[in-house]
Amino acid sequence: MKDIIRVKSLISADVETLLNQQIKKEAQSSSAYLSMASWCDRNGFDNSAEYFFKQAEEERQHQLKFYRYVLDMGGTALSPEVTNVKIEYNSFREIFEEALDQEISVTQSIKNIAARCHKEQDYVTVEFLNWFFKEQREEEYKARRALELFDLIGEEGTGRWEIDKHVGKIHYGNEAGE
Repeated sequence: MKDIIRVKSLISADVETLLNQQIKKEAQSSSAYLSMASWCDRNGFDNSAEYFFKQAEEERQHQLKFYRYVLDMGGTALSPEVTNVKIEYNSFREIFEEALDQEISVTQSIKNIAARCHKEQDYVTVEFLNWFFKEQREEEYKARRALELFDLIGEEGTGRWEIDKHVGKIHYGNEAGE
């Protein structure tokens, strides 16, 4: 039995709903990255598969951060059902295009939560979200750089192999030294 009883949530019902929607979005992203890793593995892109496995784990950790935050604030965190995960892709490049689109969508979703929090003067949640803004800046950067490899290297001949070789080497800022 818990030592204290939660009497009141420190976040509004609207913010709690948005945070639970974000939990689902993070779970969906994790599952999508797992699917991308699987496709890459099946098609011989081992480095890209590893890259997407890491991305899947990161998204899972983001999901848990949101989940725990809702609970810590006295709210009810919901475990989402994840459906309609794409498992087949038309090309190697398509995977990276979808990864970038996904990251942009996550960033926009977090911006929407922050906008609602500003409206409600929920600065505690805004402060919590600031970590995610930094994280999304890094995620979008890496997704853009991975996609740029297709234009820089090209896919002809051994191009896809070269792209696969370089994907895992993409780092943001001083991240490589950490």
